[in-house]
Order: sequence, then C-alpha cells, then structure tokens
Amino acid sequence: MTFTEPDITEDLIRDLLREQCPDLADLPLKLGALGWDNQVWRLGDDLAVRLPWATRSADALLRKEHEWVPLLAPGLPLRIPVPQYLGEPCERFPRPWLITTWVPGEPADRAPATRPAEAADALAAFLTALHRPAPDAAPAGRDRGGPLADTAEHLTRALASATELGLVQDPIAVRAVWEDAAAAPDRTGPRLWLHGDLHPANVLTTDGTVSGVIDFGDLFAGDPAFDLAAAWILLPDGAVDRFHEAYRPSPDPATLRRARGWAVLRALACLHVADAGVHGRPGGKPSWGPPAQASLRRLTATAGR
Repeated sequence: MTFTEPDITEDLIRDLLREQCPDLADLPLKLGALGWDNQVWRLGDDLAVRLPWATRSADALLRKEHEWVPLLAPGLPLRIPVPQYLGEPCERFPRPWLITTWVPGEPADRAPATRPAEAADALAAFLTALHRPAPDAAPAGRDRGGPLADTAEHLTRALASATELGLVQDPIAVRAVWEDAAAAPDRTGPRLWLHGDLHPANVLTTDGTVSGVIDFGDLFAGDPAFDLAAAWILLPDGAVDRFHEAYRPSPDPATLRRARGWAVLRALACLHVADAGVHGRPGGKPSWGPPAQASLRRLTATAGR
C-alpha cells in the first residue's frame, strides 16, 4: 500500500493536538509561514506548531531541535522558538512535528534592519552567547562549516550560474574574495555551537533592529566563521565593522577571511533562491535578492581589508 501524505490543514493539526496534546487543542490556530522545510502555525498567543511538508530531511531536523535547543536557549539574549513538545508520527500524519514558543517579529527579508548600531550589537550579542564549546555528541555540519577549499566546485557552479542569469555583475571580484578566504588558515580551536542557517528569513526584526532568530534545524558544531558570514547579509550598510567590534572574542584575521568566503557562498545561494521566485520556480523567494546583492557589493568593495 502506498501512503499519500495528507495536506496540512487546521483540521489536521487540531486532530493531532486532540490526540497528543488535548489541553492545547482548542486554542486559536492560524497559518503563520510556509518555510523551506516546515509549515509554521501560530497556536494561541505564545505557541507555534511546526510540521514538515517539503523535504524528508526535515524530520531529523525537528528531532535535533527538540534535543538540543532547550539546552542552549537560557543563555541567549534574543528570543528563539524553544521546543515544548515533540509530536510523534501517527496514522493521520506519519511524520514528527513540533510545538515551540512563538517568536514575534518580521522576517528580515521583508523588514530589513535599518538601525546599524543597534542591529550590529544585537546580532553580535546573540552569536557571542551561542558560540560556546559544544560537547562531542553535538551534531556535525553536513556540508557546512568545513574547509572552504572543499567548496571550490560548488563555488564555480554557483557563480557561473548566477553570472549567466545576470545576477552577478563582477564575477572576477566575487571569486577573488572567495579565493582569499579559501587560502586562509583553517580553524584549530574547539568546535563551537552554530545556528547554521542565518539567512534573511530566519532572523526577525522589530523597530529596525534584530529581535529574534528562528529555525534551528541546521544547528551544528564547527567553525564560527560560518555564522559570522551572516553580518554581510543581514546588517545594513556601515554595520559590519561595528558587529566585529562587538562580537567576543574578537575574531582574528583568518576567521574574518573565512567568514567572507562563506558570505560569498551564502549570498550566491540567496540569489538563486530569489531568482527562482522571480521566475515562478518552487521554493523561490524574491525578497532574498536585495540582501544578497548588498552583501556581494559590501564584500567586493572591502576586498583586501
């Protein structure tokens, strides 16, 4: 017998709640967001339900969040979705699902940070608190956070494609930033906890500054340069240097070089996601284009610094 995955509807979620969390089943429920891996539904005033819908990998990511995020949350200065209950697969919905706290704010791709100093300080404080030594059992980063030189083939394909689509105006300058980063010494210190996916839709803003961080499905332990790359994509002009000054411990030159290389790769990924949205392909988010373009402009303008 072949199973057909059900559509995610309010009725489905209420059935799941009645079966596994009956005390929450009558709270107001409305769709909050359609993410890359999960749908997010707001439950009452303070909770959210996340259900995988687009990728099979989301199942393991939800379980990872449930295991690790509650241990990290108390030390973080920004609001994050803290898992409260892991829903188990059942006949009605044969995949795990998660109840978390609700995080208010607007995604930064739709409401970019506009207050440079405040946004830089908020993001730096969050990553300073998150980037602490991880235990040996902490998850690895799949294809993220390893030696930059290992991404050469991916960089070449992504840059060539973006250039062909007219999304990159100076591919030689962009490649030069990545090549300098790939030549930087590798990290030798302990693996640190990383968010692992700080793109513009996973950071929330309120009143022009960073106020929350969501979706810890790619949480892993590794080189902090991977997360530090987010400063070029998430912060407004004039804020990156302030971010580096506020982050502790102050990143050494090699870490900053590696971060710039990861920022190039992340910006190219965002450009392709944005272009998919412009041309109607699945998963496309046109709002990711402007921050990615701004990131490449900042990176190439400050090459060699």
